[in-house]
This record gives sequence, structure tokens and C-alpha cells, in this order.
Amino acid sequence: MDGILQHFRKEEQPFIEMAMGWMREVEDLYSPKLTDFLDPRQRFIVESVVGGSGLLVSEDGGFSGAERKRMLIYPDYYVPTHEDFQITVFDVRYASKFLTLEHPMMLGSLMGLGLDRSKFGDIRFMSGDVQFATVTELSTYLTANFTTAGKAKIHVTELTNRTEWIELEEVWLEETQIISSLRLDTVIASLLNVSRQKSASYVSGGKVKVNWRVVEQPAFELNESDILSIRGHGRFKMIAIEGRTKKDKIRLMTGKLE
Repeated sequence: MDGILQHFRKEEQPFIEMAMGWMREVEDLYSPKLTDFLDPRQRFIVESVVGGSGLLVSEDGGFSGAERKRMLIYPDYYVPTHEDFQITVFDVRYASKFLTLEHPMMLGSLMGLGLDRSKFGDIRFMSGDVQFATVTELSTYLTANFTTAGKAKIHVTELTNRTEWIELEEVWLEETQIISSLRLDTVIASLLNVSRQKSASYVSGGKVKVNWRVVEQPAFELNESDILSIRGHGRFKMIAIEGRTKKDKIRLMTGKLE
């Protein structure tokens, strides 16, 4: 286990131990293990933990191109289907002529029901329509209890026809950054073409999130698959660390959401 832990952040250790527990469960019972919804960094960790064990991993977020997905860890004999991921997509109806629902409002109201963030996948918006993915086990509970979002009265309906689900085409503009380190302020300075001092002020000012969590330490070190959000500048992802240049600089492949 120590060999795995040295490649990840200290604060990620509890999740790594959980992922290793999932893997051992599949090995012991020789049957699939389904996770809740995981973000890209968490899925990267699961793949790293399971890799080389002889087990296989698949993922599904319901929506096409989903950011948050459930993972299935399974023996090599097993062939997963969509139904194995137990995902339900709900449509949200409300007085859209008078109110506008936004992501923080929807997520806050869902979690206000006392449910964990891992029980929900992506929340999508398009032309006044709102949909969200959740674990199927919560379908009955949400139908009966999820009746308000912010100040809006809502009605949720399960969408069983996948053709009715909102399709969003995300375009990530890829670019290679040549940087001296993976420090958060160094990477931001390169991404935005600003000084280290300026990028550090974004971080210490609470304007930066890494994997949906505010990080205020400029020296925080980024890693592959991290999702970086900078208020006023958009969202970026750390696609791959591609080695070093002849001058010992780090070559980092990044993507910016267009």
C-alpha cells in the first residue's frame, strides 16, 4: 500500500484505502462492485489502485460525456451493461418563465435533503430545461421529497427514454504547458499568462478550486486528472504529465473548456 500512497496526496489516503477495500471485496467475492458517483480525480485513483490486479473497471455517468460517473470494478469474466450502473435521470419542471434555476441552487437543495454529494452525478441545463443524474436507489425518495429548489416549487419526473436526456458537447482546447513545477500558482501563471504574484493572489483570495474544493495554498501541487476552476477564467483539466524537457522543465498537457 505504501507504494501506491507515495504517488498521491496525503489527504487522498482515506479514499485510496476505500478503493483498495472495493478491490479486495471483488477479489474475495468474485462479483462486481459498484461505486457511487466519482469525480475525474477519484476515478483516476481507482484505476491506479485496480490496475495490475487482474480486475477490470468500467464507468458510466448516465449522460453522454458526463463529468461525474459511477464505476464498476469486476472480474474479467463479467460483461457490464448500462443497467449495472443503476443510474436514474430526472427531469425538473418549474415556473421557468418567472425563475431561473442554477447549478449551485440545484445542488444545494439536493444536499439539503441530507444526501451525500456522491449520490448525484451531473446536473445539466439547456434552454430552461434542467435534468440531473442520481443513484437509482434514491428514485422513490426524490420523487416524493424533492419539491423545492431555492425559492422555486419543482416537480421531478424520471426520464426512462435516453433520447430525452440533455446532450452537451464539451470542447476542451488542449495545450502543452512548459513549467518549472506543478505548484498551483505556477500552473495558473502559465495557463493565464500572468505573473506568479498575480496567480498566487487568485489562490489566496479563494478564487481557485481544485476538484471542486477551494484551495488557498499557492504551493499546492497539482497532478494528472485534476480539474481546476479559476473564477472569471473558466475550467481547466490536467490531462497528462508528459515528462521533462532537456532543461528539466515539466511538460504538462492541459485542456481548457471552451
